[in-house]
Amino acid sequence: MQTRYPFTVRLVGFAPPECAQLESLLAQAPLPGASYFCLHDDSLQEPDLYIADGSNPAALARLACLPPGALQPILMIGGDGASKYRTLPRPVDSARLYQVLAELLDTRVKALVALAASGERSLPERRRRPRLAPDTEAPAYYQRLRQGPPDGAVLIIDKGGAFRDHVARVVSNTFANTAGPASRSIEWTDSGRAAVRLCDETPVSLVMINTCATGIEPYSLSSAIKSQEGAGRTAVLFLVGQSFKYDSLRARDAGVRGLLDKPVADRHLLATFQKLLALPH
Repeated sequence: MQTRYPFTVRLVGFAPPECAQLESLLAQAPLPGASYFCLHDDSLQEPDLYIADGSNPAALARLACLPPGALQPILMIGGDGASKYRTLPRPVDSARLYQVLAELLDTRVKALVALAASGERSLPERRRRPRLAPDTEAPAYYQRLRQGPPDGAVLIIDKGGAFRDHVARVVSNTFANTAGPASRSIEWTDSGRAAVRLCDETPVSLVMINTCATGIEPYSLSSAIKSQEGAGRTAVLFLVGQSFKYDSLRARDAGVRGLLDKPVADRHLLATFQKLLALPH
C-alpha cells in the first residue's frame, strides 16, 4: 500500500453544503499524489493551504488576517476572476482541482525549503477570524492579550506522560539556546481534579486536554479551569482524534480556545506555542 503525506486544508467562507462537497472531492484525491485533510474551523493547526470562496467578502477579510509573507498558498473558488490568487470557476472540475492543488503545494514545499535554508521560521496565523474593528495598537499588544501568564506552565492532561515528555523534548531542542522557552515548566496529570487544583495554585499559560483520556469530561474540565479567578488568560485546547465529535458551541461556552488533531506534528506544536505562549518565532 502506497503511503501518502496528508496535507491540511482550511476551507474559508463556504456554506456547509459546498464545504461537504469540497471535503468529499479532496478525500477522493487520486494516486499517485497528495492526500488532503480539511481542518475543523476551530482548529489551531496551521494549514498547508487555503481554499476560499471567491464570491464571499467575509472570506477575503479572513484571508487578510494572514501574516505578511505567509507561505500557505491560496486557491479561490468562484468570484469575479479579478483575484490575485489562483482561481477555479464553479462548478469545480475535480481533475483540474487536483492539478492546481499539486502545483500550489509544490510552490509551498520549495518556499519552506528556502525558508529553512535561511534559518528562519514562518509566522503562524495571527487570528482565525477578522477583527470587528481596525487594529489601533501595536501587534505586540494583541499578542499579549492572546497569551497567558508570561512564565506560566504548560499543563497536559492525558492518560500517560509520554506526550508530555515529547513536548518537553521538542521545546528544549528547538529553544536550546534561549533560556526562557527552554526552561518553561511542562507538567502532566491524568486527574481532572488535580488539574483544576494545579491551575488554581500555580500560574498556567496553556492547558492541553486529551479528549480520550479515561475519566475526563473535557468540556466540564475546561469550564472548571476557566471559572477560577485569574484563569481568564489561560488558554485551553483539546487534543482530538477522529472518533471525537467536537462541539463548537459547547467548547466556546467552556472557554476552549480551539483544537489540535492527533497525531500532532512537531511543527504544529511549535506554531501553536508561538501563537499562545511568549515563544520566539
